[in-house]
Amino acid sequence: MSNSRNFCGRTRREFVWEAGAGFGSVALASLLGDDGFFSKSASAAENVPNQGPHHTPKAKNVIFLFMYGGPSHIDTFDYKPTMNGMDGKTIAVKTFGRGGHKNEGRIVEPRWKFNQYGECGKWVSDLFPNVAQHVDDIAFLHSLTADSPIHGSAMLMMNSGKILSGSPTLGSWLNYGLGTSNKNLPGYVVMLDPTGGPISGAKNWTSGFMPASYQGTVLNSQGPPILDLNRPQGMPEPVQREILDALNETNSRHLASRPNQSELSARIASYELAYNMQIHAPEAVDFAQESESTQQMYGMDRAETKDFGSKCLLARRLVERGVRFIQVYSGGNHNDANWDAHGDLEKNHNLHAGETDLPIAGLLKDLKQRGLLDSTLVVWGGEFGRQPTAEYANGSGRDHNAYGFTMWMAGGGIKGGISYGKTDELGSRAVENELHVKNLHATILHQMGLDPNRLSYFFSGLDQKLVGVEHVEPIHEIIA
Repeated sequence: MSNSRNFCGRTRREFVWEAGAGFGSVALASLLGDDGFFSKSASAAENVPNQGPHHTPKAKNVIFLFMYGGPSHIDTFDYKPTMNGMDGKTIAVKTFGRGGHKNEGRIVEPRWKFNQYGECGKWVSDLFPNVAQHVDDIAFLHSLTADSPIHGSAMLMMNSGKILSGSPTLGSWLNYGLGTSNKNLPGYVVMLDPTGGPISGAKNWTSGFMPASYQGTVLNSQGPPILDLNRPQGMPEPVQREILDALNETNSRHLASRPNQSELSARIASYELAYNMQIHAPEAVDFAQESESTQQMYGMDRAETKDFGSKCLLARRLVERGVRFIQVYSGGNHNDANWDAHGDLEKNHNLHAGETDLPIAGLLKDLKQRGLLDSTLVVWGGEFGRQPTAEYANGSGRDHNAYGFTMWMAGGGIKGGISYGKTDELGSRAVENELHVKNLHATILHQMGLDPNRLSYFFSGLDQKLVGVEHVEPIHEIIA
């Protein structure tokens, strides 16, 4: 009988209709999901990592050269010829830095000469004569802005997208979204200045509310590569291997009975990684494999460039070994131990540019000649720039400037030989194609194959994102 009912109280006709509609809704949901129509909320509670790229990536690795303290854009890459001859003049200009809000100040004209370089004719100061040889591979961003002119919160924003602590940093987001391409080294590595870490410390490479496995690992270019990594004294390697095997076996039985307990699995994986790093990390920092000419290219034969040069060379070696995100700090501790030039601008910037110019140029050259620059995104910059006016009644020191500053990017599918955005004639604020730190982050994620507006982690009832809740566009004008 056509309208007879089965034991579930449904006719055959109703069953066929409902089944057909059900399959149709599955297909519709899939199509809408591909277009980003649904949020991740339904599945985000699981926060499944390593979801893979959203589109074909142009970069596989990131090297972030962090100039801690805030290099002066108008003394490095943002040429302001109208300031010449204005030294010492007091003018009306609104500034906001460590000294608070001001409406006027004494002009400190650029202390270094600028010259044009490359086919693009980019103006670069005498602080960076070696980097200047690579301007045709670099996209300069002259209109960056940030939400804070104070070191601690500005660094957190540059690293995590927020001025408050507790959020995952850029390297954590990349490794959460893409996973690591090697099992023997961390996916996120940080190298600090010999004078110490930055003012906010480990908050700048934290995994925040993500599992600790996504946090940055501090790596040393000299001595033990990773502190507290070696096995306890007196424990033979086979014994340690047996302990790990026993832990893995116990973990397997535990998960079989309680499959939702992933924390123990992650913990065992971290032990396994530590064991593997004991073997492979020393090899990564062994520069004996590098030719003398290569080491000279990074400035490792000179006292002033040896430390930063060794870090840049190690960054290249880590890229070759599949490390996803590498951050190298120039400057540590506080005051003139970093780029924070409040007193003597010339002394400060001559020191730090002198330590980094040759190694950075060597890194760009080495990556390019090895065919790695196309797939490696190099980022340069600090947490903000500096004001065009003096901070004190005497001296050439400049205060912090978060209203307009310069960063640059090279490789990884970025156009070379271009300058995007502009600050006013004094370099006090962005006036054309204004960019936010979020746009920089969105561009990095995009080049690595991740949609910055889709990559999320469910925490505290929200789909948390590196770029925040509002839609953020990458800087399309610099993407090749």
